[in-house]
Amino acid sequence: MALNKSGLEGAIKSLLNEEYKKTDNASSKDNIAEKLASAIEAFVKSGTVTTTVTTTGSASAQTGTGTGSIS
Repeated sequence: MALNKSGLEGAIKSLLNEEYKKTDNASSKDNIAEKLASAIEAFVKSGTVTTTVTTTGSASAQTGTGTGSIS
């Protein structure tokens, strides 16, 4: 599944709207930081990792490396 950019944008707008009218700045900053971190984590986890792995060794003892991308 592709990264969900519109979901991230919606989460950011939602958290900003929730915090917009609050008067306790310290608490608001903490809430924004927590919610923004959660939104970014969800965004990153929404992507698909595609990897090509090259291995060497026998059927019972494999070693290798992988390269890929997140889409």
